[in-house]
Amino acid sequence: MKKNDPPVVVEQRFEASIEAVWKAISQIDEMKIWYFADIPDFKAEIGFETQFTVKSGGRDFLHQWKVTEVVPLKKVVYQWRYAQYDGQATVGFELQPDEAGTRLTVSVYTTVDFPVDIPEFTEESCRSGWEYFIQQRLQLYFASR
Repeated sequence: MKKNDPPVVVEQRFEASIEAVWKAISQIDEMKIWYFADIPDFKAEIGFETQFTVKSGGRDFLHQWKVTEVVPLKKVVYQWRYAQYDGQATVGFELQPDEAGTRLTVSVYTTVDFPVDIPEFTEESCRSGWEYFIQQRLQLYFASR
């Protein structure tokens, strides 16, 4: 993914209140259920930083996140990079009321080019990863409540 590429955008509507969706995307105990079980901590506070390792394709990816913007019940944005690879993205989660629930939009903007020789850093991999988390895992999270 390159910084001049258009953002990757994934949307999903949930039959849940904005408060419930906000809790799912901003509180560590809820995030561990549908997102990454290995996140050691998360706070929807500007400047908060965390890191954790995910294995994929025989490689370790040390995720490093830094929260850069928070509007409670509306938006949380963080920088997303990997310790051992070039590249950086900004990931934003935005909530909007929708008929009988909430619409969540996740937007990924590449701010520093990622290596082209690593399959996990392609636009297709990014999109399918977010579709998996938002349209499958988070959808199941709410279906089980």
